[in-house]
Amino acid sequence: MKHVSVLLNESINCLNVKKDGIYVDATLGYAGHSSVILSKLDTGFLYGIDQDDTAIRYSNVKLSQIGSNYCIIKSNFANIKEELHKRGVERVDGILFDLGVSSVQLDEADRGFSFHNDAKLDMRMDRSNPISAYNVVNEYSLSDLTRIIRDYGEEKYAYSIAKKIVEYRNNKKIETTLELVDIIKSGMPMKAMRNTHPARRTFQAIRIEVNKELEVLEKALVSSLKLLNVGGRISVITFHSLEDKIVKNIFKKYSEVDDKLKSLPFIPDEYLPSYKVIEKGITPSEEELANNNRARSAKLRVIERIKE
Repeated sequence: MKHVSVLLNESINCLNVKKDGIYVDATLGYAGHSSVILSKLDTGFLYGIDQDDTAIRYSNVKLSQIGSNYCIIKSNFANIKEELHKRGVERVDGILFDLGVSSVQLDEADRGFSFHNDAKLDMRMDRSNPISAYNVVNEYSLSDLTRIIRDYGEEKYAYSIAKKIVEYRNNKKIETTLELVDIIKSGMPMKAMRNTHPARRTFQAIRIEVNKELEVLEKALVSSLKLLNVGGRISVITFHSLEDKIVKNIFKKYSEVDDKLKSLPFIPDEYLPSYKVIEKGITPSEEELANNNRARSAKLRVIERIKE
């Protein structure tokens, strides 16, 4: 099972892993990042969070070959604070988020994430989720489909694509990924299909809606900031501008002095920010891009807690 972790060394180096620290891989996946973190720990401990049963089984085997000082939690990372508190963990030294869909999930045709392979429409990270891509494309209204494709896919032809989806499903339910690809193409002019796959943005939009990705990200980041020890860091790898904007804005909010106080000649310590942005956007090296084309849109941001 081959999964190539993006910005692997950069994201972990930025965490400043301590041998006795407590770390969380909030997007465990296939343990690419987790296996490196665990190998750096001595008396420390690693928590990995994921909602994909296949990834959890695989990662458990992989991590068990490195050490026993880890715990895998089946949950959405939006619940990071609650899940750690359940296990008696109030503070941690580092948290990693890799927000990309894993190569394995993309390549597993039956997961329905890929617009290259034919499969039933699904796109659920957690297969117990009652809402799948099938429900979105066959049940959402024209206005909701337009909004999702426009806002989450940043697709210029959102209305035209949504209209074609509704017209098609009036005669027959849309059941497979390639069926949906053809419908998307019918709602776009030829000039829009030259530089990138025409279904890329719409598939992204539907996946985000199915998994509520942007909503859970915001909640998880705010919870994670409060979990950090002083000196602790959060590394976040994003893959599209919507995610990156959320990360950037939250990091900015927590690391800057309130606008109302900026004009004061002296700002008391209690009003100074508790966090400092360490990295504002590391991108993959030319070498990594040559070896892994899926890394092309990745960006790493890092924040550190500098005081209580």
